[in-house]
Amino acid sequence: MAGADRPLSPHLQVYRLPLTALLSITHRLTGVGLALGALGLVAWLAAAAAGPAWFATAGAIMGSTLGRIVMFGFAWALFYHLSNGIRHLFWDAGFGLELGAARLSGLIVVAVSLIGAIVAVGLGCALAGGAS
Repeated sequence: MAGADRPLSPHLQVYRLPLTALLSITHRLTGVGLALGALGLVAWLAAAAAGPAWFATAGAIMGSTLGRIVMFGFAWALFYHLSNGIRHLFWDAGFGLELGAARLSGLIVVAVSLIGAIVAVGLGCALAGGAS
């Protein structure tokens, strides 16, 4: 049916998603992650309300290596979603829609989210007395 000389459609193996597309997908995923993280926050508050034993257990879970990784991921998702949302507000106002500006603002979003998460988790660990 199809001739051998017909062009093939781009496939994920040969097509590289633009940075703005990857950031858009990441924005949606961080929104889901924040919703799941909110459930963890509710569980932590419920543990605090349930008494010292439950709160100590929740603290031990969050203080574990896996807990710290999850907390860093939640902090990063929060800062990413916030900074990318601000970027979208600028786009809604008509600023930064050019290709170069969109790429630069995307890189700024990634940098700000990483720096924000590192600072927030670092301060949290230092204030909790568990900086290591």
